[in-house]
Amino acid sequence: MARATGSRTNRDERDLALKWSNRVSLTPRILAVNIFALALLGGGFSYLDSYRSRIVDSRVEQAGREVRLIAQALASAKDAKRRDLLVLSLARDTGTRIRLFDEKGKLLSDSKALGLRNVVLRDPDKDPWGLEAARFLDAVIDTVAGADRAPLYRERPADQGLDWPDVRTALSAHGTPATVWRAPDRTPVITAAAPITELGVVMTTVNARDITQTVRAERFRLGMVLLFVSVFSILLSLFLARTIVRPLRLLARAAIRVRLGRAREVVVPRLPDRSDEIGLLARALSDMTQALRARIDATEAFAADVTHELKNPLASLRSAVDGMAAVKKKEHRDQLLEIVRDDVLRLDRLITDISEASRLDAQLSRATFEPVDIGAMIQALLDQREARGIPNGIRIAFDRGPGVELTVLGEGARLERVFENLIENAISFSPPRSLIAISASSDADYLTIRVEDEGSGVPEEARENIFRRFHSVRPQDEAFGQHSGLGLAIARTIVEGHQGSISVESREDRLSGARFVVRLPLTGRN
Repeated sequence: MARATGSRTNRDERDLALKWSNRVSLTPRILAVNIFALALLGGGFSYLDSYRSRIVDSRVEQAGREVRLIAQALASAKDAKRRDLLVLSLARDTGTRIRLFDEKGKLLSDSKALGLRNVVLRDPDKDPWGLEAARFLDAVIDTVAGADRAPLYRERPADQGLDWPDVRTALSAHGTPATVWRAPDRTPVITAAAPITELGVVMTTVNARDITQTVRAERFRLGMVLLFVSVFSILLSLFLARTIVRPLRLLARAAIRVRLGRAREVVVPRLPDRSDEIGLLARALSDMTQALRARIDATEAFAADVTHELKNPLASLRSAVDGMAAVKKKEHRDQLLEIVRDDVLRLDRLITDISEASRLDAQLSRATFEPVDIGAMIQALLDQREARGIPNGIRIAFDRGPGVELTVLGEGARLERVFENLIENAISFSPPRSLIAISASSDADYLTIRVEDEGSGVPEEARENIFRRFHSVRPQDEAFGQHSGLGLAIARTIVEGHQGSISVESREDRLSGARFVVRLPLTGRN
């Protein structure tokens, strides 16, 4: 049954880790961001359409200038033979097809009919596959870019020249109109016409295949750049995702195992080779896990110590109660009753201190710190103690020091508990008519309070143990059970909760005595 439960837990853990890794994976997001940037670069194909439009516009203007010059040249021809020779010469020089129509649209002369075939529109069915692919790509890009589609170029009958819009416009408006057409191979065809006085209209036709070739060459270079950048960007994205997502996934799985209650057997990777934010996160999670383990161990040890400390007075109570049934004499019963009272008071003191110690960390984490004058606090504690009376003629001197900054940020009631505990401990350990010296000093960052007595001091090997819970080193003449052993442990918790420190050391000026040193950050550091 235990094996089945463990297997089910492992399966649930894997499912949960997979669920979270799929939900928050950064890999597709990194790829999407980089691919989006590449899509913006791919928008350069739309720019090629405007680039082609500018070239076409310049060629239209050029065609208009050429047809006007040709019209002027043909107007000077004296006869038809001279005119035909001039048409052939001009068509050969300009690379255009030249046609001459009379005012009724009848063809008078054609460079193609005269034997010059310098403008040939190819049949797409006889073109190689590469050109077909290029034209298909042209169509796709024009569709995506929303480019204007020119009308398809079709030849008109020879005696119907008025079917050409440029010829009609030139005859009626006496201008130099030009039109852009689309050849079967998707290359631009530019026609232009100009009137000739007392003769008719001359029309030129040119297949500007070089424009398409130029645009395709630019598109190829842009495509190669885009392909190279795309491959590089995807590889870089995958590398970036691997260096980010993989360690984050390891940390997430470790965190899930800790959350499932396996903190003791989980080793959170610290990634010591990484000095970036992920490395800091890994080390922070590792330290947090170790702190959690320490807290769990401390809680377990605290529970064991509480059980042990409570059993002692309970055992004494049980013995006293059992003995009362057998004791007949009143003085013996009174002694047993006194033991019962002492044990009840001891239990009450233990329960109170245990309750405060167990809640102290949580209370300090929620506490609102305010400026606290430590000097005024200590002086008030001394005035109250003197009002109650100090036994054995013990004297207490408080040296505030001139110009010492004594204000810290903290919770006044908790800090008061610290110094009250230190003063009471000093009184209990001090011999009769001795002096307890309390002094204060400060540097740029910390306030230091020292509480010194003339007692027996604390052995060096016990100076750390006295701050442990339920560990107490009391004077030999003190009655047993008067202290719970939690006072200094609570004091250390409070001081460390204020980002300070507390320690004990020997006094340099005497052979005996103890000095407790409390360091608290000044207001400026908080």
